[in-house]
This record gives sequence, structure tokens and C-alpha cells, in this order.
Amino acid sequence: MDIMIYLDAAATAPARREVLEEMWPLLTTTFGNPSSHHAYGEAAAAEFSRARARIAALLGCRASELVFTSGGTEANNLALKGMALAAPRGRHIVTSAIEHPAVLEVLDHLRRLHGFRITTLPVSGTGLVSPDALASALDDATTLCTVMYANNEVGTVQDVEGLAGVCRRAGVPFHTDAVQAAGWLPLDVGRLGVTALSLSGHKLGTPKGIGLLYLRAGTPCEPVLHGGGQERGRRSGTENVAGAVGLARALDLAQGPLPAAAVMEATARDAFISSVLGGVPGAVLTGDAEQRLPGLASFCFPGVNGEAVLLELERRGVICSSGSACAAGSTEPSAVLLALGLDEETASTAVRFSWTQGTPSGDLEAAARAVVASVRAVRSLGAAHPDATPAEA
Repeated sequence: MDIMIYLDAAATAPARREVLEEMWPLLTTTFGNPSSHHAYGEAAAAEFSRARARIAALLGCRASELVFTSGGTEANNLALKGMALAAPRGRHIVTSAIEHPAVLEVLDHLRRLHGFRITTLPVSGTGLVSPDALASALDDATTLCTVMYANNEVGTVQDVEGLAGVCRRAGVPFHTDAVQAAGWLPLDVGRLGVTALSLSGHKLGTPKGIGLLYLRAGTPCEPVLHGGGQERGRRSGTENVAGAVGLARALDLAQGPLPAAAVMEATARDAFISSVLGGVPGAVLTGDAEQRLPGLASFCFPGVNGEAVLLELERRGVICSSGSACAAGSTEPSAVLLALGLDEETASTAVRFSWTQGTPSGDLEAAARAVVASVRAVRSLGAAHPDATPAEA
């Protein structure tokens, strides 16, 4: 497939050459099991320790506070199940209405099988959680709170530092899913004040299959995976040394240029948004206009079938999505967009564009022109089905 412009980085980013090159020796020469007590294993263990120390320095934490996982989903599962089941107080969890399925499904599991009470905080029309609403939801039985740093569908960025502060004053552990925030926002866990934070490598340029959980020292946490007791007993399974090394390099590359890169990308994002809103009558920007990821813009096009627009954009060489890749194939409107107050018909017209720091601004300019032309083409045919193939506009 010839892909001219890839704007679905929120689903997965292309692997970076620098990351693959740093991983290669761990797959070919230093390939030992780091738990093995021989030269190959000890060499791998040394590289694993170095990767852990590099990431700890980037996150502003101790190396011992990091747990490597297979990705963001496992990191969220370990944080929420592990902290909830080991918690010394209560069986009450607070979350928001716009969390990723890797959080909401875990909470539903805890509700159904372990008797936890779940309080779901509403969000504003732009996707923001109110600190006052959070404070009111906490009680003496609250076990933990989880609110994502940046939303994967609409790009709204929460005031994690403020929300974590509310929980800290109440003595409640606070977890944040920072999978989409990495590469765009600060990740210093001390400044954020979080108890736990989840990351995923393939959003940053690693191959799929590596993730990370920061867990503040002294936080009780039951393991989700049992076996050989790796990761200080918190996550059993042979360690993915190459993945850890790749994640360390990817975080170096992504977080190092901040905040200058974020400012530059935000400028390009705003120009993209302006072009789409100015060129498509009735287009609606979803998410918060100011507290937004620099690399994500999502729109609804009322009266136009979103899938038809996606197909027309792909025909014109622009790859994007209708929202979360984890909900791909679902016929239901996005729960995130409904939580923002959009009606089901409007929510079904959503199209999301997301990119990396390396995406040229010229690609965004070309994509904006393609969006305008694609919506116009779909509207001209009154396309009611995603199988419609509009003529070249």
C-alpha cells in the first residue's frame, strides 16, 4: 500500500531507526536471559539495568520504581488490579467518563468480581475533569483514583498535577494513563505527584510489545502475572531486554526536544485545525481548544458519514481513523464523544488525525486540503454508506 501521509500515530507510531539500531545487539549478540547466571545472561542483565536507569532519570524516579510490561494495557491492569487488591483501605475507585478501555474494562472486572464500587466523574463539554468534582467524590473508603493524562480520541490534556494533589491531600493513591502524553508532555513523576503512571513504547517509535509502569516506592501492589518473580516479584516473565533498551532510547528521543518541539507542533496543529474549520462548513472540533495534545486533532462533520470520509481520505493518500483503535469495528458511537455531550448521530461522524514530532508541517497542510475536498465529495453524493466511492473532487 502506498501511504502518502500517515496521521494515525495515536493508534501506533512507526518504529524509529535509532530505536531499532540500539535494540539490534540485544536481539543478536547480547541475547541472553537476564536471569541466567552465565556470561550471556549477565551481559543482558547489565544492559537491562542500564535501560532502567536511563528511563528512571527521564521520569525523575528511582530505578527500582519501574516495572517493565508488555505495553500500556498490561501496565494499566497491573496498576489498577494490583493497587486495588493490595490496598489497605476501602473498595471504592474514582475514575472519569473518558478513560481508555484498558482502564474501564479493568474497573468493570473489579466491580463484578471483587465488589468494588466505581464512581465515574463526568467531564465538561471539552473533556476536562473538575478538581472540585473529584474532591467531592472521594470518601474514607476510596481505594484509588485513575484519570488519564491525555485523551486518545480528542486530545484533551488533564491537569494531572492538580488532580493528583486533590487525591494526595485525601490520602488516596492516584494513577494516570500517560500513554498518549509521552512524547508531548512532561513526565516527571515527582512534579506530577502521581502514585503510578503507565506508558507504552509503540506510541513512541518502539516495536509493539514493551510498556512500563512507574509505581511509587512503598505502594502495595499485587502482581497480575505469577511465575518466576521477575521485576522484584511484581511482574513475572522473562524480561524483554531489547524492548526495554528500545523504550529508553525512544523516550530519550521523544522527551529530549521538549518543550520546544511541543510548541512547534502545537503551532502546526492550530494551523491544521483552522484550515479544516474554515474549509468545512459545520465542522466541529472535539476536545479542549487550549488544553490539547500538540499532535492530535479530532473533528465531527455533522450530516456526513465518518467512515465514508475516512475511505475518501485514504483514497487521497491520507491515513487517519475514527477514534480509538481499540474500538475499531464497533458500530456503537464513541463513549468518549457521548460523554462530551455530543448526540449519537454527530458522534458517528468523528474523524481523528494524530501525528509524531517528525511529521512535516507540509503534510498537515496537504492533509487539511484533502479533508476539505473529501468532505465536499462525500456531501456531494449524499453518501449514506461507507462503501460509497465519491468521484474525484
